[in-house]
Amino acid sequence: MLNYARPSMSASQTNNTGKIARFGVFELDLAAGELRKNGVKLRLQEQPLQILALLLERAGSVVTREELRQKLWPADTFVDFDHSLNTAVNKLREALGDSASSPRYVETLARRGYRFIAPVQASVETSATSTGSGQALASLAPREDSAVALHPDLEVPIPRRSLTRGLFALIQAMYLIFYVSALFRVHTVQAIADNFLPPWGATTLAGTVMVTAGVGIPLRCYLISAVAFDYRRLGEKFLRVFPFVLALDQLWAVAPFLLMQKIGIGGAFAATAALLYVPFSERTLIRLAYREPGAAGLH
Repeated sequence: MLNYARPSMSASQTNNTGKIARFGVFELDLAAGELRKNGVKLRLQEQPLQILALLLERAGSVVTREELRQKLWPADTFVDFDHSLNTAVNKLREALGDSASSPRYVETLARRGYRFIAPVQASVETSATSTGSGQALASLAPREDSAVALHPDLEVPIPRRSLTRGLFALIQAMYLIFYVSALFRVHTVQAIADNFLPPWGATTLAGTVMVTAGVGIPLRCYLISAVAFDYRRLGEKFLRVFPFVLALDQLWAVAPFLLMQKIGIGGAFAATAALLYVPFSERTLIRLAYREPGAAGLH
């Protein structure tokens, strides 16, 4: 079990080798028993600190709930283990600004345990007596040159969730504006289509615009409200409807050609190319903000 220095410790205990593990803007000082953010000490109870130290010691590997029980609570201790462990992990996540549904540091593996997923750097301060807490992380080596957390699936730095959610909401608002504008000007759409389509083709195009806009408006309103209220299952729901969203967005990607007389054929091609990519960016933003099913698991 990893021991942390406390104010009441004896002088011999405090002479242990200093060991500091750094990840992101945080650092865990085992000798002092402190978690710091940008050099500022955070208030965190001993059990969450012990959990963090064990996770850092085995960064990238799964630490089972049973291992945590054996480390934190001796066999003769009577405690509601599941509740106590969940509470300690939640306090740790709160201190790190982390989330069970979209973890940057502590990942939950359902019914198994936890894993520390961010890159870690270890810093050792050598002293004459290298025992106790100083040896607890002796096997911990830097995993990356920088301490930037990477998304475990996409292998890109994990941005702030507020940024990814905001960008996703802006895309939904853009499509919502497209739909409403097209419905208000459906006669103009048909008049433009009459210039290069037969009458039945122009009518079909206008009807398609009305139907798809009518379906798209409630869809975009749902997505905007879901991301605004940070609906935790939005990632799962969006991936299920993504084939439909992809088809709808690809269909509306040709809309710039209706404005070809104003923006030219080059401008229409450029706008269409950008719109063709948008649904895939939506999926990426959702994956960054909301982990796929099964990643949240136990809290």
